[in-house]
Amino acid sequence: MNPYMKVAKELSEENIKTKVGGPFGACIVKDNKIIGKGSNHVLKNNDPTAHAEIMAIRDACQNIGSYDLTGCELYTSCYPCPMCLSAIIWANIKKVYYGNTKEDADRIGFRDEFIYDYINNLGTEKDTKVLDLECIDREETIKAFQEFMNEDNKTIY
Repeated sequence: MNPYMKVAKELSEENIKTKVGGPFGACIVKDNKIIGKGSNHVLKNNDPTAHAEIMAIRDACQNIGSYDLTGCELYTSCYPCPMCLSAIIWANIKKVYYGNTKEDADRIGFRDEFIYDYINNLGTEKDTKVLDLECIDREETIKAFQEFMNEDNKTIY
């Protein structure tokens, strides 16, 4: 077994015992060294964003002192949900290895398909049962964007 996937697997198995969240674990590797680990802590933290991949990203970023994980690989016990996929992309991680499939997760009660469907239908069909998005007060909120655009010393990430 791949040694990094073994870490992700062990983190997911530990979560079954501790009941801090679902059976999910992840680790982030750079230059053949683990720089971050995470397991699902949704229940313990009362935080719906505390998925294993997010926790591993947070841990890795703290450990290296950067929001940019370019050159890193992520090993996760399960195919990442839409939120985690987005976080992985924002972190500049270009390679992900996963164990279980999203269909495997669905079979044990973790359903992401409705989110994929919602994202795929954005702009074509509004499903307000999932989320109702409405733009308001843009003429006011755009002012901060305009101010940022005019800044000479800004960091784009």
